Amino acid sequence: MTIVSTTEAHISGTGSDATGGLGDAPVAPGTPVALTAREPHVPADQLVAEMVPPPRFDSVRFASYIPDPAQPSQTEAVRVLGGFADGLDAGRRSGGSDSGPKRWFRRVPKQSRGAAPAGPRGVYLDGGYGVGKTHLLASLWHAAPAAPERKAFGTFVELTNLVGALGFQQTVRTLGGHQLLCIDEFELDDPGDTVLVSSLLARLVENGVALAATSNTLPGKLGEGRFAAADFLREIQGLSAHFRTLRIDGEDYRHRGLPEAPEPYAAEDVTRAAHRIPGASLDGFPALLGHLARVHPSRYGALVSGVQAVCLTGLTPVPDQSTALRLVVLADRLYDREVPVLASGVPFDKLFSEDMLKGGYRKKYFRAISRLTALARDGGALVTAPSS
Repeated sequence: MTIVSTTEAHISGTGSDATGGLGDAPVAPGTPVALTAREPHVPADQLVAEMVPPPRFDSVRFASYIPDPAQPSQTEAVRVLGGFADGLDAGRRSGGSDSGPKRWFRRVPKQSRGAAPAGPRGVYLDGGYGVGKTHLLASLWHAAPAAPERKAFGTFVELTNLVGALGFQQTVRTLGGHQLLCIDEFELDDPGDTVLVSSLLARLVENGVALAATSNTLPGKLGEGRFAAADFLREIQGLSAHFRTLRIDGEDYRHRGLPEAPEPYAAEDVTRAAHRIPGASLDGFPALLGHLARVHPSRYGALVSGVQAVCLTGLTPVPDQSTALRLVVLADRLYDREVPVLASGVPFDKLFSEDMLKGGYRKKYFRAISRLTALARDGGALVTAPSS
């Protein structure tokens, strides 16, 4: 896996819609930018520096998570994760040159194992979409008693891309000194990732790194329906052994007690809104799907950096699985950054075919529908809001 690195993080483009910028600086008001004109490049050192919770989860904490009273598993998850964070702190306070998580989590000789903590060395949050798993994972990151540079937070895609950018051994050296690694959206989509991540996490655990992950799939069921998972049972079982699983039940909080998302708008209304909203982008949906195929998914966050609203015309059902999976990643990055979406064409719940919604990636697709619907609700407020 490779990534184009430059000496300076930038977004380049061509033509009147080209835009440049660093970080999350908003794009200039006026004529909307085109995401299809943006060519993001992210250097490897920036990939490491950006392994923190996304903007939507900057300020979340365990105290701000509101469990559903009808779902005791949510309250239990907060309790267990709080204890997990306290355990990291207790390890750090135990004293001596070998104190901290390396002592608490490292492998020890057989004769000393009676004093070592029993059970898995990580926690795995399993549950449906919209039950607050990412909120809880980000809260754990914030609660971990380590400096930001000694704890990392990223999606599974971002983690595998980091290995591609740095190489396996350098990734182990870079993350091996961390107290905690949080992996959001943990999913195995192909055999290569299965072997890679199994080896990486084993090495990190040996170095004393505590692990935490979220997923829509139980660890022992990872890969089912996506590839010949039975052929990689040893790797999958090895991954599963690193984690204690916490099941979180509940309904999708993104739509709990909220009005329905707006129906798709007419194309001319979306175009008009894109020209009125400062910092908006405007793209035809088919062209954007084609552009996503040319940009590595790890760069989708940079692709939408600084954009204040994404306006899309001509939504149609996605043509194939590869395109659909790329769209899922884009939806995740837009949701992370709280970027409203306005669209014309088919509704978001019609983007994925019936076969896709019954297949091995169905949980990803339902998550994307949920997140895009929430962003469309945010976008609806922009249609009637006065221009600034």
